[in-house]
Amino acid sequence: MSADQRVKVVLMWHMHQPQYRRADTGMYAEPWVYLHAIKDYVDMAAHLEQATMARAVVNFVPVLLDQIADYVEQIDQFLRTGKTLQDPLLNGLAGVFPVEPQGRLALMQWCLRANRKRLIEPWPVYAQLVEMVEWLGTRPQALSYVNDAFLRDLVMWYHLVWLGETVRRSDERVKALLQKARDFDAADARQMIEVIGGLLKGLPARYRALEDAGRVELSFSPYSHPIVPLLIDWTVAREAQPDVTLPPGAPYPDGLARARAQITAGQAAFSRHFGRTARGCWLSEGGVSHAALQLLDELHVEWTASGGAVLVHSLGNGGPDPSVPLGPYCVGDTHVHCFFRDDDLSDRIGFRYAEWRADDAVGDLVAGLEKRAQALEHTESPVIPIILDGENAWEYYAHNGFYFLQALYERLSVHPVLSLGTFADVLDHGAVPRALPRLVAGSWVYGTFSTWIGSADKNRAWELLVRVKQAADDALRSRTFTAAQAAAIDRQLMVCEGSDWFWWYGDYNPRDSVAAFDALYRAHLRRLFSLMGVPPPDALEQVLGVGHGEPMRGGTMRATHGDFQGGAT
Repeated sequence: MSADQRVKVVLMWHMHQPQYRRADTGMYAEPWVYLHAIKDYVDMAAHLEQATMARAVVNFVPVLLDQIADYVEQIDQFLRTGKTLQDPLLNGLAGVFPVEPQGRLALMQWCLRANRKRLIEPWPVYAQLVEMVEWLGTRPQALSYVNDAFLRDLVMWYHLVWLGETVRRSDERVKALLQKARDFDAADARQMIEVIGGLLKGLPARYRALEDAGRVELSFSPYSHPIVPLLIDWTVAREAQPDVTLPPGAPYPDGLARARAQITAGQAAFSRHFGRTARGCWLSEGGVSHAALQLLDELHVEWTASGGAVLVHSLGNGGPDPSVPLGPYCVGDTHVHCFFRDDDLSDRIGFRYAEWRADDAVGDLVAGLEKRAQALEHTESPVIPIILDGENAWEYYAHNGFYFLQALYERLSVHPVLSLGTFADVLDHGAVPRALPRLVAGSWVYGTFSTWIGSADKNRAWELLVRVKQAADDALRSRTFTAAQAAAIDRQLMVCEGSDWFWWYGDYNPRDSVAAFDALYRAHLRRLFSLMGVPPPDALEQVLGVGHGEPMRGGTMRATHGDFQGGAT
């Protein structure tokens, strides 16, 4: 069977982090951009580089790319001039430790934020340090005995375990640090920062090279990862969830123009980092609506994708049917090619296989793909999209998913019936889109927008965003700003429109995560008022939500099917 006759399997990995850098102080509130970059984005590139017959789609959120570039510049300046870094954890690695005991404890507790089974227990020295930190956390009177040598070893080990598996196996500098294991000095710390800086700086070029070689298709999302259908008109949430409680008042002001600005800025940032435009756009969280597709059409985007539950709702056939094609479709009068993920197979990677032996997991996934392919045997140009988070899952796998990903690419690269490809491949091989007369607006999570709107705290967050948008409109109409000032206001508004603030509200989420994102969201809103020269409302001083859940994967990912969720969700 030729490659053209085989069923196309499209693996799409979505890389996404929100704006963690506070515009008022310049400091990063959370270090996840660079930590995921040196662990997951690096490893994902390495696997695709090594599997020469593999192909995949990799989607980057532009605000993530901009933050990676900022870290590269910061690290370069630090190495050249010693300029202080703008991330507390990186400063700790550089030997800039808090003086006060509580500050030192906060730094130590940051170094506990890792999967115990996969990132802590395999490393005995680090595990011992973690035990000591946990002991100190219950005995504050002992904090005065914590010296800089202890902190340096702890912070060094935290970064060693957050490196990609491919880095630990290939970088001789890292191997030497692992061999040393303890009593690290300033030279060791500087070397680790050099490693981190090099990994971050090399990322765009590695993915560009993969696309140039025809091994990867790169795609983008709207600039700060907003839920585009809700920006345009949040009443579309009722299409899949008729009884949803929406925020009071009219929908988000001038939402269509804001959505257009987000997508345009996203494509521009993508071009700035990769030197080309993308053919496809993963609308944040796979959030689609008819109006959103019309906007993509207007902006000459060729393809987008969403969750299988959206297709089920749109077809009204009562449930997933393996014989129903997953794309491409065109909706109504639009020409954007829509693909829909196989929710079951995608969620197996995110929520089931982490505890399995790699060969068994890949065998199960391939069997599922073969079963789906058989159901699609009478379909013209069949395609099976597997779409999921490309970063958060691997912390739960042994060796950061090294053996799973290696086996996955190897098996699918030589399969007699299945052929790895990209969405661009499907279009370029002449796939004729099917007509989808009706699209029920929704996302890849449950096929609804319930993760971002509908609860009391999520709706309060929307009310504040509407309020700040109205204030921005009034200020821009009534006052004179320079072009640079107006651009800063617009970019900060984009940050506030991001989806993550709404994702983390909800009492099913962990208390610490809700508190952190609530504080950061309100800080971003306050910064926007500051840029406008308008006093912020007192409402921004009030906590919007408090979590008390223990969701699977810490709440960083959600599955379409409840079978995979586990925990309190």
